[in-house]
Amino acid sequence: MMSNIGLYIHVPFCLSKCPYCDFYSVRFSREKARSYADAVIRNIKHYGERYDTVYFGGGTPILLYGHIGEILDAADISDGAEITVEANPCMAEPHILEALRNAGVNRLSFGVQSMQPQELSFLGRRHTVSQAENAFINARNAGFSNISADMMIGLAAQSENSITDTAHRLAELGAEHISAYILKIEENTPFASQNIELPDEDKTAELYLHTVNTLAALGYEQYEISNFAKPDFRSRHNLKYWRCEEYIGIGASAHSYFGGKRFCVKPDIDGFIAAPIQQTTVTDDKAGSWEEYAMLKLRLTEGLTFTEAEEFGKADELRKKAKMLPAELINTYDDRVSLTAKGFLVSNTVIGELIFG
Repeated sequence: MMSNIGLYIHVPFCLSKCPYCDFYSVRFSREKARSYADAVIRNIKHYGERYDTVYFGGGTPILLYGHIGEILDAADISDGAEITVEANPCMAEPHILEALRNAGVNRLSFGVQSMQPQELSFLGRRHTVSQAENAFINARNAGFSNISADMMIGLAAQSENSITDTAHRLAELGAEHISAYILKIEENTPFASQNIELPDEDKTAELYLHTVNTLAALGYEQYEISNFAKPDFRSRHNLKYWRCEEYIGIGASAHSYFGGKRFCVKPDIDGFIAAPIQQTTVTDDKAGSWEEYAMLKLRLTEGLTFTEAEEFGKADELRKKAKMLPAELINTYDDRVSLTAKGFLVSNTVIGELIFG
């Protein structure tokens, strides 16, 4: 039995769909949630691995709070495992958070997005600023000491001042971890069909760099393009993705990297519930290539070491290409290459040059 596998469980239920979201989800019903939980448990028992991180993503995973205990009981989980549930602030009521904590959940990820009323309205969020504040209070009272909060950058009419205010409020609430994502208009979302005026690329870049600097001043260390943490509070589960470590995904639309292959489950909740074991489609049967490994590692501020590159026979090539890129975009030190904050803004281009250029 391996002890370093991550377990991702996709919970495809929402009360309503945010206009920017393209993740697979359906409207919540208690009956379907019961059937879905049963299917998740069947699949956990089928894979039979041991897990040191568990992540309930969505969708709105907190909607499944009444079943999370039995789902975790079905899994072989290492002592000291990180167990995360994503939660909407408007559902972070004391009895729900206490149920999660009693079930063994030890990390929450609140989808705050902003502490500005007008920005929450623009994003179609169900919660208010006051509910976001109460979510932290209720979580602390329930015994949670590891809380992450999402914030979104590049919104319509967003300013550096509003970002500063949101960051400071989250810090004052004691968030141990902050994920700061740049809003992207995805196809087949309500935002895609609306004539929304977002900041241009230059303005968005300014907002991103301002966010990085603001969070750094508040004591949050950037460790990935969009992720910042207080010391010892990096997301252990998400680091598995970026370090090309194995994880199993369970649920409709879940993805996995396991046994040297990447595979996914069809985004079909009824099909997932009906199948004795989830049906998967292999998307890459030779996962872990140099290109994949390097692309993922270069998302991290720790970057990629030349020693790692040597294992793929790419160290000399990487050194040569790194010397050709501007110093404002990459760092080369301590036997490693990594992207700067400005490099992260054009990460696809920089990483492409380092790997394929």
